[in-house]
Amino acid sequence: MNTAGHSEATERRGLELTPFRGLRYDPDRVGSLAAVTSPPYDVVVRPDGVHHLQSADPHNIVRLILPQAGTPSAGTEQAADTLHRWQAEGILAADPEPGLYVYEQQDGNGLLQRGVIGALRVSEPSEGVVLPHEEVMPPVVADRAALMRATSANLEPLLLTYRGNGTTAEIIETVAARPPLLATTTEDGFRHRLWSITDPDELALVQSDMAHRQALIADGHHRWATYLRLRAEHPSPSPWDYGLVLLVDTARYPLRVRAIHRLLHGLPVAEALEHVKGLFRVRRLDVPLAAAQQALADAACESNAFLLAGDGAFHLIDRPDPDLLARTVPDDRPAAWRTLDATVLHATLLDHVWRIPEDSPAHIAYIHDTVATVAKAERDGGTAVLMHPVREEVVRDLARQGVTMPRKSTSFGPKPASGLVLRALDV
Repeated sequence: MNTAGHSEATERRGLELTPFRGLRYDPDRVGSLAAVTSPPYDVVVRPDGVHHLQSADPHNIVRLILPQAGTPSAGTEQAADTLHRWQAEGILAADPEPGLYVYEQQDGNGLLQRGVIGALRVSEPSEGVVLPHEEVMPPVVADRAALMRATSANLEPLLLTYRGNGTTAEIIETVAARPPLLATTTEDGFRHRLWSITDPDELALVQSDMAHRQALIADGHHRWATYLRLRAEHPSPSPWDYGLVLLVDTARYPLRVRAIHRLLHGLPVAEALEHVKGLFRVRRLDVPLAAAQQALADAACESNAFLLAGDGAFHLIDRPDPDLLARTVPDDRPAAWRTLDATVLHATLLDHVWRIPEDSPAHIAYIHDTVATVAKAERDGGTAVLMHPVREEVVRDLARQGVTMPRKSTSFGPKPASGLVLRALDV
C-alpha cells in the first residue's frame, strides 16, 4: 500500500472534484441523442428492455453497459471492442479540453433537477466523505469491475447528493443560462441538457466549494464499490483514483425517493400468504393499483407493511407479530434500522418465513417499476412484494452513523441518463 497516499486520503475532509475530457456522441453520426441513451444498467432489468434499446439505434449505450453475449467474459470483451471501434469511427469523441459538466433534467410535471458531473476522488466510507447507505452484492461488483477494466472507462455516472446551496449552486444557475452543448428529450418525456464548465475561475470556485462537502450515494452503490476495487488494483496516482459522478444539491433540488420492489420466482402468492398467516395481519384488496398503494402508505405509517401481488388481487400484510421480530431482526443496530421495512422483509420474511436467498437471481429479482413487477409476477406465477419508500432523512441519518440499509432499499431519482457523457480513463 502507498502509505503516503493513504495518509493524505485520511486527512481529506471533503469532495475532490476534478475536470475531465468528456467522451460524447457526435450528434451527426447517430440517429438522435435520445435514441442512444439508456436508463442506468440496473434499471434496464428485462431482456425485452435491452432489445428495445438496442433496436432504437445501433449505437445505443446499452451495448456498452449491458453487452449481450454467450458468457460474461465474452460480453466484457464485446463491450471493449465496441467502445474502441466507436471511438475510432468518431461515433464517440472526447471534448477538446477538460471540464466539469452541468446536467439538467426536466419533466412535463414541473420537476427540474440540475447537478454537476465530474471525476470524484474515490474514498473509503471510513473517511466520511462519500457515505453509502446500502449493502452491495459481490457478484454485481465483480461484473461491473470486469466491464470497467475491459473498457478502461466509466460508462455512466453515479448519482450522489449533498446539501450546500452555496457557490456551486450559483455557478450552476449561471451556466444553465448559456446555450447548452446538447439538448434532447427521451421517450419517457424527460428533457436533458448538458453544459461544460471550462473557465478556470468557475472551476476553482466549484472545486473550493465542494472541498467542504459530504455526499450521500443516492444511486450507484455497486459502481462506487467497483471504483474502490479498481483503485486498489492500480498503484496511485492513477486515473482509477477517480470515478464519474453526478452531484445534486438536494437543498436546491430535492430528489424523489421511491421503493425498489421484489419479484419472488417460484413462490406463488397463495403459498406466500399461507406462510405469513398468524405472523402478520393479512387483508385482500380487490382495488386498482393506485388504491392499493395508498392503503400500503397508510399502513406503513403504523407498522411494517407490504403488498403482495401476482394472483390478480393485492394482499396487504402488516402489523407483524412483535415476538417474531424480536426473534428474527438483529438487535445490534439502531432502532431506525431495525424498524425499516427492508430490514423486516429481508431478516424476517425472506430469511425466516419464506427462506429465500436474497442474492440469488434464480429466486429473487429487484425491479424499480411497480407495474412491471406486478405484471411479471402474474405472468410467471411468482409473488411481487411491493414496498413503500423510505424518507431521505432516514437514509441520510443512518448513513452518517455508518449503518448500511439492506441492499436495494431505495430508488432515488430522477437518475441520470446513460450515454450523454462518458469518462475514458486513457483520454
